[in-house]
This record gives sequence, C-alpha cells and structure tokens, in this order.
Amino acid sequence: MLEMRETGMVSKAWPFDEARRILKRYEKNPPEKGYVLFETGYGPSGLPHIGTFGEVARTTMIMRAFREISDIPAKLICFSDDLDGMRKIPGNVPNKATLSEHIQKPLTSVPDPFGKFESFGHHNNAMLRRFLDTFGFEYEFYSATDFYKSGQFDDILKRAVEKYDEIMQVMLKSLRDERKKTYSIFLPIHPETGRVLYVPLNDVDVKTYTISFDDEDGKSWSLPVTGGNVKFQWKPDFGARWAALGVDFEMYGKDHSTNTPIYDRICRILGQRPPEHFTYELFLDDQGQKISKSSGNGISIDEWLTYASPESLSYFMYQKPKTAKRLYFDVIPKAVDEYHQQLRAYDTQDVKSKATNPIFHIHGNTAPKSDMVVPFSMLLNLAAVANAEDKDQLWGFIKRYAQDASPENNPQLDQAASFAISYYNDFVKPQKVYRLPTTVEREALMDLSRMLSDFKGNRDAEKLQSIVFACGREKFDPLREWFTALYEVLLGASQGPRFGGFIALYGIEETIQLIEKALDGVFVKD
Repeated sequence: MLEMRETGMVSKAWPFDEARRILKRYEKNPPEKGYVLFETGYGPSGLPHIGTFGEVARTTMIMRAFREISDIPAKLICFSDDLDGMRKIPGNVPNKATLSEHIQKPLTSVPDPFGKFESFGHHNNAMLRRFLDTFGFEYEFYSATDFYKSGQFDDILKRAVEKYDEIMQVMLKSLRDERKKTYSIFLPIHPETGRVLYVPLNDVDVKTYTISFDDEDGKSWSLPVTGGNVKFQWKPDFGARWAALGVDFEMYGKDHSTNTPIYDRICRILGQRPPEHFTYELFLDDQGQKISKSSGNGISIDEWLTYASPESLSYFMYQKPKTAKRLYFDVIPKAVDEYHQQLRAYDTQDVKSKATNPIFHIHGNTAPKSDMVVPFSMLLNLAAVANAEDKDQLWGFIKRYAQDASPENNPQLDQAASFAISYYNDFVKPQKVYRLPTTVEREALMDLSRMLSDFKGNRDAEKLQSIVFACGREKFDPLREWFTALYEVLLGASQGPRFGGFIALYGIEETIQLIEKALDGVFVKD
C-alpha cells in the first residue's frame, strides 16, 4: 500500500526506525544474495522461554515494517546453537540423573530427559518451533549441528584458520590474563568422548586446515576444522555466523551489548559487513531477576497462553523494547485490555496513526476486529463476585448486559471468559483479602445502596458511574480513596474496574445485595 510506504518512511514507530536503517544499508546496491536476511539466535540449553519468543516477535515486526517500505525480498532465520556443550543440568527438566554423564556434550548428543526426541537439543528445538508456529511466524529454522556437519560452515571455518592470529588478537584484548593462556577461538569435539573441549591448541595448520591439541588425559589429537569436528567459541561464533549467512539484522539483549564490537570486528575479518543491531532491555521476573532458560523463572509461553491470547503477548512484546519490563502473571490482564483498546481504535485511525499503533505491527494489513464488549479485567471481577466456576456463568451476566453478544458472535470474548475463570482461580482468588468498611465508608456504601434502589433507568454504565461519584464526592478527598474502599470492601482487591461498568454488567440488584453482605461482614467472617 503506497500510502503506508510513504508513512513508514517517516513514522516514529520503532519497527519503522529499524527498517529504515536496514534499507539505508542497500541504498546504493541491492544485496548480492537477492534478499535481506534477518536472524534470531537461540541457545537450547534449556526449554525455550518467553524472551526467546519476544526476540522473534520483535524481529518479525521489523521485517514487516521493512517489507512496507521496500521491494527487496526479506526472510527470517531462527538459528539454534545446538552444538554447544551442555555446561550444567537445567533445573526444570525430569530425569536429571540421566544427564550427569553427558555434561559438555553437544546438546544434540545429550539424551532427551523427556524421552520424546532424539536428543535434548532436538527436544528444545521442537519446543521452540512449536511455540513459533503457534504464533504463525514466517521463518526458516537452522540447526548449528546440521550447519557445521553438512559443510555449510566449512568455508568460514577455513577462513578463520587463515585469519586465526588476527581474530585471536581481537579476542585476547577482551580476556583476563589467566584466560588468555588457554583460549582459542576453536573448540574441538573429542573424537572418543564426544565432549566439547575447552583446551589450549598446540597448533593451527593453515595448509591442512587442522588443529592440534592435548585432551584432559594428555593424549594428543589432530582434527580438521571442517565437517563438524570443531566449533567456534560463542563470541567468535556470532561474527562467523553473520559472515557465513550474510546476516543483515540481528537483535539481542543488552547483556550482549558490550560484545557487539567484537562480533562486528570478527565478521569484518572474515570478509563480510556486520549486520545492523538492535539491543533490547531484559525481561525480569516477579523478584526483579533476569529471566533464565535454565532456572525456568518468569512466565513460559505455554503459561501465558493458558490465561490469554497469543495477540496479547505480541502486544506486550511491542511495548518499549528498550525499557526493562517486569514479566510476570500480573501483567496479563492489562496487556489483554490494552490490546483490545488499540484494536478498537485501529479501524478509526488514519494511515499515520495506524503506523504507530501496535496492531499494525502485530497483524500487518490483516487486523481483526475486537468483539470484547466486556474488558478482561471486568470479567475477572465478575468471576470473583459470582464465584463462577465456568464461562457459562459469566455468559449469563454478559447476555443481560449486551443482549446481542454470544459465544458464536463474540469468539474473542468467549475465549477471554474461559481465560478469566482460569486466571481468577489461579491468581486472584488466593490473594483476595476483604476488610470491613470504616464509618465514613459505611455511610457512603449505604448511600450507594439507596441510590441504586431508587434508580429507574436501564443499565447505563455512565449513569451508574455518576451515581458512584455522587456517593463519594463529598465524603472522600481525594476521591480515589472511595474507589479503593469499593474494591477492598466489596471485591477483596486493591484495585478494580470502572465501577459503573461493573454494576451494569453484574446487575443493580446483585450489587445492592453485594453491598449488604459487605456491610454485614459476611466476607470477613471465618
């Protein structure tokens, strides 16, 4: 669409910012390989976590923006570093005892503790691909094991032998003195034990493209660098992979940012231009700690999808990628409701506004329409006061509030109702703490009950909200103390929905009964 192309060339949305940088890379000549290559890397040392998804989702958003402003073909590679040695046993896998004898073997040579795949690396690769396929990502999957063993990496490995001293100079500048004594850019894979060895090299032969070394038992070996006998150390591997594939763009977390000059320099030494980079801030768990594959903290992709739609997760990933974000279960309701707010706005916006709306970067030009006539946060509160055990109970209230709504006509809402029941039972219900009202709060609640009893109109959320305001305006300063009281006394929560909308959904008579129970202390009795 020409109008979006013109808008994308000036849009301040971060995916368009990055897309323009990539386009500028080829402002003089198109890429010789015929396409622009985006890449994401994955270390399958543990089960894929949500940060891995975020990397692919965000890269996809940039690739989508690039395709809007350029006719150059583009594709995405997801590269798994599955030839890495397993340095430790992950804490979130079964049958840990079966893995202890396989420490330092390539992940694709470690038995699958789940007993489902050829190896632990194959298992984690399959998990990653399943997750990515769930979200409909367009990508090609590359396995480092296959890449090395098939010979696709051979030319770069040979070039690294030829440029060994120059690459070593780059690496040695970044290492401590003790590490310098034993460091090599190549890691041999032991012909007998199959382990990835961190040993000093005795010789690097540029004529035969072989390396010589002594193993831990003092036995001498000589191996060709080609054919999967040797792999790169992880920092040289970045630059070498970029050079081998001709990568044009890769993003990674800020923990890699200090190494970027090293990656770039090695890529140039190997004869290729380094890609454009994007460094994002890290995701944190509920304790403020970095999310880790091996420890399994934070939220998994499957866990998010237990409580919310894939699109809500994509929305969360779009927001402020250069800001560290707490990624825990309590961010889900807000992400769901904000996603649908943006979705409802999208149809009404001009092209300039659409280019900065997360919806475009999630869906492109095929954005759906929102059928969420009730916010997710409201469904949670409804589940709480109705003690709902299944979505049919919620639909009983929803249909009275929105007569035209139904599971068939509102599939997003129907799905959200199921999610709300699960989320309420797992996270809201265990945390509910009711309290008795203060004297002033009791008076205001009694006023609200009387005014609702006298109300003769239909379930108009705005009119009901005006009543709520009127009952608290003269008694509370600031007024938010009144709403805090409503949430804590009636809902057992520290925050809640727009209360007029809640009354319209739950019912006027039902709300009156809720107030009476709270005033009688029913919710705080043992």
